[in-house]
Amino acid sequence: MNATRLFALLCLLTLAIGVTLPFVMPWGKPLAILASLTVVTLITELVLYRIIVRPHRVAEIGMDLLREQDYSTRLAPVGQRDADKIVALFNDLISRLKAEKLHAGEQNHLLNLLIDASPLGILSLDREGRIQIANASSARILGGEVKGKTLAEIASPIAAKCATLSKGETTILRLSDNMVYRCSRLSFMDRGVSHPFFLVEILTEEVLMAEREAYGKAIRMIGHEVNNSMASVGSILSLLLDIRPWGEEDTDISEAVKACSARVAGLSEFISSYSKVVKIPPVRKEGKNLAEFITRLRPLLGAMASDHAISLDLSIIDPSSASIGIDVPLLEQAVINIVKNSVESIGDRPGGHIEISVTGSHRLTVTDNGPGIADEAAGHIFTPFFSTKPSGQGLGLMFVAEILRRHGATFSLATSTEDRLTRFSINFPRTPWN
Repeated sequence: MNATRLFALLCLLTLAIGVTLPFVMPWGKPLAILASLTVVTLITELVLYRIIVRPHRVAEIGMDLLREQDYSTRLAPVGQRDADKIVALFNDLISRLKAEKLHAGEQNHLLNLLIDASPLGILSLDREGRIQIANASSARILGGEVKGKTLAEIASPIAAKCATLSKGETTILRLSDNMVYRCSRLSFMDRGVSHPFFLVEILTEEVLMAEREAYGKAIRMIGHEVNNSMASVGSILSLLLDIRPWGEEDTDISEAVKACSARVAGLSEFISSYSKVVKIPPVRKEGKNLAEFITRLRPLLGAMASDHAISLDLSIIDPSSASIGIDVPLLEQAVINIVKNSVESIGDRPGGHIEISVTGSHRLTVTDNGPGIADEAAGHIFTPFFSTKPSGQGLGLMFVAEILRRHGATFSLATSTEDRLTRFSINFPRTPWN
């Protein structure tokens, strides 16, 4: 029975005794007996209150405090040794819980700050596979707010790649905009349940730096050895052509030596073309209007396209008079290489067309209706020495990418799945050039 109800029942019993006792007791000393019984009953009730009711009430209050997670309130002693021990233990427990809760809150706050400040994209999924945690870096990498979505609902090749990873797997992803990412799938335990989370790390600068060092060293070594050898061979062949020790009548040998000499010159030019990528001069920017810059190149680019029966159009969208900082000779060569790549991609296809568009003061797009870029080649088009052409050297786009990076521009080369047109898009820094 509840102690409070028992105490109330005793009070009612005392009242009933006090009312009925005068009618059943002898009339000699009814008032004295009644007073004695009343005093004894009251003392008994007070003792029972202190022994049963008050400790029980304190225990109820303690349970309510725990249920409501109120760790700031303490219980007062009840004046009973055993009960006061429990009260002291409870207050100590409450103090420890408060300290632990405060520590956990501070740790969680620190963890949230670290997650938000981390350059790594961090994604955590709930039991339904929806993103419940996404820091600022993940939103920037994936192109917008992603909380509450599944990986399949995010229009990003990075999200699509993460969705294919198994637990503990890590992969390197290179996209058509020359960006390189490392995607990892890990897991953590929360209340006994395993939750997957993903880390997306941008490796672009590290990978590009390693590639530049690797191919730069290889090209310099090859160029030094081959050019020295070819120079000696070329000199000997030129001397042979001058003295003709085989006689004037033996034209076959003369033609063979001429062919060898031409091959030596071609090989030297081949090696020199690689060296040009390594020896790109420092960028010297000057203020130029992008639309005027491209308009000045229009005749040259149009002649390149018309030589292959390809039409070329130039459109200026949302014209702006603002200038941006560019290195004119380097950017001219980059644009020529881009258009040349489009011309070679179209080849002899009938109805070949290239459109160059300038949007505002900072965006340049070259669009062609060639066969497009295969999915398996999309992530390698800016990789050193990679080419989809049988006779390609893999230098043109690598040269373009290096020039654009030195201009601080972002760029991508991709074939649209909707209209099947291939677009080389370049976004220069928006900072006006004074």
